[in-house]
Amino acid sequence: MRKQYHFRQAAKGTYIWDVHHLVQLSQNFPVQELELNQIQELEEAYWFPDSSPTTQQIIEHIQLIEAADLSYPVILCAKGRVMDGMHRIAKAKLQGHKKIQAVQFKVTPLPDFINVDEEDLDYDE
Repeated sequence: MRKQYHFRQAAKGTYIWDVHHLVQLSQNFPVQELELNQIQELEEAYWFPDSSPTTQQIIEHIQLIEAADLSYPVILCAKGRVMDGMHRIAKAKLQGHKKIQAVQFKVTPLPDFINVDEEDLDYDE
């Protein structure tokens, strides 16, 4: 899996989770079936909340959607919000699925970083 991060705006600024760490923390959680129509992020500007994407950026996400492996569950925070798996969710939706496998934290873990510039994060595997 490529190195990636989950970003979320919070009261104290930008919270950032290392997705590899989230996978590790949630690997023994029970897997549940989640209705795709319950995923709020499908109706939000998830990947581009503050900007209009370029065509190249959209193409890059299409490639990630095509490569997504639906055998891995998506990861949800304690409130049911997506922390990892939007490309899998998009693929499932495009393929006509009604549900997707998911794991959910009972307590959302503390972020790995707070207010760190995206350019300063390590993207090397």
